Amino acid sequence: MREPITNLVANAIYELIPLATARDVASALPAGARVTITTSTRLGLDATMSLAEWLAARGHEVAPHIAARQMRDRVHVSDLLARLQSANIRTIFVVGGDGAAVGEITDGLMLIRAIREIGHHFDEIGVPAYPEGHPTIPDDVLLRDLRDKQPLVQTMTTQMSFNPAAVAAWIARIRRAGLVLPIHLGIPGVLGLRKLTTLAARIGVSDSARYLMKNRSLLGHLAQLGSFGPDALLRGLATTVADPHADVRALHVFTMNQVAETVMWQQKMLDELRS
Repeated sequence: MREPITNLVANAIYELIPLATARDVASALPAGARVTITTSTRLGLDATMSLAEWLAARGHEVAPHIAARQMRDRVHVSDLLARLQSANIRTIFVVGGDGAAVGEITDGLMLIRAIREIGHHFDEIGVPAYPEGHPTIPDDVLLRDLRDKQPLVQTMTTQMSFNPAAVAAWIARIRRAGLVLPIHLGIPGVLGLRKLTTLAARIGVSDSARYLMKNRSLLGHLAQLGSFGPDALLRGLATTVADPHADVRALHVFTMNQVAETVMWQQKMLDELRS
């Protein structure tokens, strides 16, 4: 059971937020790390792209989030594709995005279709998935959306969760439903417990956070410091991760820019797994 988890932890993908301090905290990333960068209406797509270009130039394998609702039209998409190609960025993560659409592209599927029609050089296009549901989108719509995207993309990344049973049940359910996209398993990095519960409420996984609070054994090594370390969560998913049918290919760590703390957790867990 240890080897599949060890491989995931050793090759984690680090999610960063393109805040002003992002370049400073990125100095703690391992050399050649896989990094994904969020996008938001507040910070804008240019902040995402600028950080992505900066990290790519320093040898990291970068996947910027591209929000459909921030794209004005096909010309805007074409210009973005050219910018990504110039930076030799070969992976992207397509989300619908928050807020109202600024143009004619209103959801992730529309953007993915536009990218394919224009032509692209990407090795991988990823999309989000929601094991514990979405705050505003019904489960049947989420499932239909993934089915429609499946022939057009290469991976799906699960929203952050703290409940291994819920994630395992969701993976089994979507596999039975015929969804075969490889999974990048979304887990929190090392987060302060107050930040963790606040974040959980904002992204719609409050039930999962309550589960975590009731099951303190999941808090991991850093609980005594008032933080969450996801090691026990991963151990709770060991059987699922080891199942080839589940096809969990990577670990996507929501660092909330606490990169040094996350890398420290990663190394400590690897030391234990390999001992």
